[in-house]
Amino acid sequence: MKSVLCFGDSNTHAQVPGAGPLERYAREARWPGVLQRQLGQEWYVIEEGLSGRTTVHDDPIEGAHKNGRTYLKPCLQSHATLNLVILMLGTNDLKIRFNKPPSEVAMGIGCLVYDIRELAPGPGGTVPEIMIVAPPPMLDDIGEWQPIFDGAQAKSHHLALQFEIMADSLGVHFFDAGSVCECDPGDGFHIGAEAHEALGLALADEVKAIGWIE
Repeated sequence: MKSVLCFGDSNTHAQVPGAGPLERYAREARWPGVLQRQLGQEWYVIEEGLSGRTTVHDDPIEGAHKNGRTYLKPCLQSHATLNLVILMLGTNDLKIRFNKPPSEVAMGIGCLVYDIRELAPGPGGTVPEIMIVAPPPMLDDIGEWQPIFDGAQAKSHHLALQFEIMADSLGVHFFDAGSVCECDPGDGFHIGAEAHEALGLALADEVKAIGWIE
């Protein structure tokens, strides 16, 4: 059995657009659940999403535990051995409190790739396959979240390119979620049920295409 860790934020946690952080889609409807369904019993899909998670930043308002880099290593060790790690973060880094351009958000993702490689939680102490997934761009209308994400909408349209550049430079896999789904108008930055289905199906194809050596 091969295992994949899906490490992300509220769009991996599957928060319902326009709802609170405790309101989630059913497990089988979340993109990791769809991925599990498509990959079948030969794969173990580990869902690790946290609302508000950043790439490498302590959040001065929501708490230091929102720092993805702080939690990644113990998470990797907890779930080792891993054949694949999927990283889908970046939206929360665009909050005005962090004031980061898309290129630096991509650098944060790069730091996580380095950490995975350093820890080498793959079979026999090897480095697992790594896939960077760029979140879909935010919608122009994000309602009450505008003061928190002021200026983020325009930046979000540049994340995919910056993430792809980072993935190419590090020699890891890349997928643009915006190529198959959009954020939901319920709040403008979370994906809805149909988007979870589309993303899970697309990522299953990407995982199968890696070319696993038996």
